[in-house]
Amino acid sequence: MTNTDELDQDAIETVRKLIKGIDIAMLTSVTEQGLVSRPMKTQEVEFDGDLWFLTMKDTNVYGELVRYPNVNIAYVGKSYVSIRRKAELVDSRDKIKDYWNIAYEKMLNTTSDDPNLILIKVKTETAEYWDMGSWTKVVKQLINKITGNKSEHTDINQVVDLSN
Repeated sequence: MTNTDELDQDAIETVRKLIKGIDIAMLTSVTEQGLVSRPMKTQEVEFDGDLWFLTMKDTNVYGELVRYPNVNIAYVGKSYVSIRRKAELVDSRDKIKDYWNIAYEKMLNTTSDDPNLILIKVKTETAEYWDMGSWTKVVKQLINKITGNKSEHTDINQVVDLSN
C-alpha cells in the first residue's frame, strides 16, 4: 500500500465516521435555471468512497444528471459534510435489488423490478467538513476568533481529497 492509498483510506474513514447514521442527504444538481437541492435517502451500505441513491427515470433529477452530472451532497448531523463529484446513473437490476427495501415499495408505489428505477452513484472526489461534534474545539475556535488569537488550530473545518 502506498502512502497515497493510506491517505485515501484515512480520508474515507473520516468521512465514513462523519456521515454514519445520517439517513437523508441533500443532493444538489444543476439545471438550466441554476442549482436545485432535494432530500435523498442514502443507501444503507458502509461508505467506501461511493454514495448511492435511488430515483426514477421520469423525475427531474434524472434529466438534470443526464445533462449536467456535477453534484454536491450535503449531510447535516453532529457535523456538516459537503461532498462533490460527478454523478453516474447506474441501471442495474441486481444492484437495485441489493438496496431495495419495503420503505421504497411504499414510498415509490412500485417494486424493485420496475424498469423506471435507476441508481445514482457519486464516487467521492473531495469532501469538506465542519466537525461540530467536539464542543471543546468549537469553544476554542470561538474564543480564538473573539480574542484575535490565530495561533491555535482547532481542525473544525477540513477538506479531504478522496480521489486516487
